[in-house]
Amino acid sequence: MNGGSIGSRTAPASDAPPKPMSPSERLDAIDVLRGLALFGVLAMNIVTIFRVSIFAPFLPNAGPLDRAVDAVLTVAVGFKAVALFSLLFGVGLAIQFERLADNARRMILLVRRLVVLLAIGLVHLYLIWDGDILVEYALAGFVVLPFLGGARWLMAGAALLLLGLYVTMLLFPPIVPLPSAAGMAALAADATRAYGTGGFFDVLAFRIREVPAIFPLHVMAFPCTIALFLVGAFVWRSGFLRRASANRRLLFVVAIFGILLGGGLSLVAAGQELFDWPSLGRAHFPVEQLGAVVLALGYAAAVIAAVNLSGGRRMLGWAAPLGRMALTNYLAQSVICGWIFYGYGLGRFGRLGVAATLAIGIFVYLAQVVFSAWWLRRYRFGPVEWLWRSCMYGVPQPMRATINLAIMRATAAD
Repeated sequence: MNGGSIGSRTAPASDAPPKPMSPSERLDAIDVLRGLALFGVLAMNIVTIFRVSIFAPFLPNAGPLDRAVDAVLTVAVGFKAVALFSLLFGVGLAIQFERLADNARRMILLVRRLVVLLAIGLVHLYLIWDGDILVEYALAGFVVLPFLGGARWLMAGAALLLLGLYVTMLLFPPIVPLPSAAGMAALAADATRAYGTGGFFDVLAFRIREVPAIFPLHVMAFPCTIALFLVGAFVWRSGFLRRASANRRLLFVVAIFGILLGGGLSLVAAGQELFDWPSLGRAHFPVEQLGAVVLALGYAAAVIAAVNLSGGRRMLGWAAPLGRMALTNYLAQSVICGWIFYGYGLGRFGRLGVAATLAIGIFVYLAQVVFSAWWLRRYRFGPVEWLWRSCMYGVPQPMRATINLAIMRATAAD
């Protein structure tokens, strides 16, 4: 970061051999947004998947504090954090595509980037945690790549079509059916035994068995993931993010509209569970998912607008290092949570309420805030980001940062 507008720096194409974006070329507003979204992802993952089986989203006999915390997470966080990450991944793909415009090997490099992400995701999925999202992101990235060089109207049209397919898919027979209610109950009971008391290889064996049961959830989400990638790429191609400082007023309007409308839809979707409101019937899923996407867009606009104000830059700048190391931090969260909840570690699976689990998540996140800032004062990339980029470009990237300390000192002096 430097003394200029935190959302105004771009990454121009170069005739030099392709290389990763330097810290001074990055869009800091995107890093801040990614770092904040990382908390939402951790909050939902630790509460709904690490704490208990994905097929048993809440513990019986939860107390009033747990119910209140769960309600806030459901309405305000839920799918919204994942939607933000998906939007930002699309932005990142579009930035990479643009930066490599003068390179004849552009598509080869981008395909290699996604192949490496797929490999990292498969290791994560089977050896660490089966709630992985990286495999889905890599596969969705392959679908989106051909759109990056196309017309913007094509990207927008495809995104709208896929979002429409996603929100109406429950009206049609499932492509891959979920387990039955009895099957889910059996999986939840087996998960409590395997994850709560098993050793590493017991957990590994159950995880391999559980992955096919979770697969239908990824099939359901796949159209939405592609759509959000396309929306993110479309926003970047429009030039809106590069002119964020000049568009602050419009950003705040989008933020207010998105938060009010998206929050309202999310509240209505959760109304039956939280307030015993009448059921929405078949409209529940479309209302819930549209609310999540609109609210995520509202969050994104609010953060980008705030970061382009000097006060917002000072208030939110701490999240930028987290965002720059998002892949490392995401994988580290899985390793840490696995040790906390699984039998080869502390074995807290199925034994903690929502509030206590969220408190653990907040502690982990704060530790990552400190660690990320410390690491990037010394190195250009997070460890996994360095591996990802080195494999993409085919040569080890320079890791030590000789300028990062000066940059961060200048930021602190702002």
